[in-house]
Amino acid sequence: MTQVHVIHENTAWIEPLRREFAAIGTPYSEMFLDRGMLNLNAPPPPGVFYNRMSASSHTRGHTYAPEYAAAVIEWLERHGRTVVNGRRALQLEVSKVAQYQALDAFNIPTPATIAVVGTENIPAAAAELGFPVILKHNRAGKGLGVRLVLSAPALQQALAQIDGANDENSQPRDGIWLVQRYIATPQPCITRAEFVGGKFLYAVRVDTSEGFELCPADVCQIPDGSVCPAVAPSAKFQVLQGFTHPLIPRWEAFLAANNIGIGAIEFATDADGQAWCYDVNTNTNYNPEAEQKAGVSGMGAIARHLTALLRRNHFTGSAEYAYAA
Repeated sequence: MTQVHVIHENTAWIEPLRREFAAIGTPYSEMFLDRGMLNLNAPPPPGVFYNRMSASSHTRGHTYAPEYAAAVIEWLERHGRTVVNGRRALQLEVSKVAQYQALDAFNIPTPATIAVVGTENIPAAAAELGFPVILKHNRAGKGLGVRLVLSAPALQQALAQIDGANDENSQPRDGIWLVQRYIATPQPCITRAEFVGGKFLYAVRVDTSEGFELCPADVCQIPDGSVCPAVAPSAKFQVLQGFTHPLIPRWEAFLAANNIGIGAIEFATDADGQAWCYDVNTNTNYNPEAEQKAGVSGMGAIARHLTALLRRNHFTGSAEYAYAA
């Protein structure tokens, strides 16, 4: 039977989508990609494939899940299957360097950033940018490795903690650190713009006063074992009613050019009103309490979008829509 196939490695993150599919009667299956076999000589099943692979999969013990997903997506696209968030989206999911270069191509402002391999090179990069700086992992997710460093002595202390940590997640999965100019905001918050079907859906304000682990999923764990901030008081996440922004057309053009049908763009706005985009998330999650208060549903919009693609796919064949957004 033709159905939606959801590619993922985190069962908890899929539960809200399961409920939405059930509510509208959409047939679906799940491709849990941690380990297994892929027969490259056999054709894929029919249907619409939605990639929700996460850059943070290694924190859940699924070390090579993105590489496995990349192999599966190559196979799907070779056979002309409809893939939402395909090859290019996955490339951007696992590399902020790739994200910034792609955003720059659309004249979307990003913070000044230096990519570094080897922690011994971080001080020179920080000195070149000037303090304060942000340290982060190139391949991250869930705010992995994000630290605000205010001075050179504070940086030395942070590096001593990083180099002495026994937690394998203290180091970037791909070995690349990012040293980034800190964007000071008038209030301790960032904004996350959500897109479904390549079109703006809504924006959410996220309070950053308690740190940078900003995953809005209703269930997740951050590296120190504490609960995701999504279960914090609802004021941490607030859907912005009537939100508009001059960058929305450029964001949508960027998403279309990179075959990202479903995703989010996070940005910080400085005291001059300049928005600086620092993260593209192609495995977007939503805060259920904030959505309920605002009367919106990201997963509901995703389910309806994928169902519409499935119906179109069924009547027209999949090849024409191999990169459907």
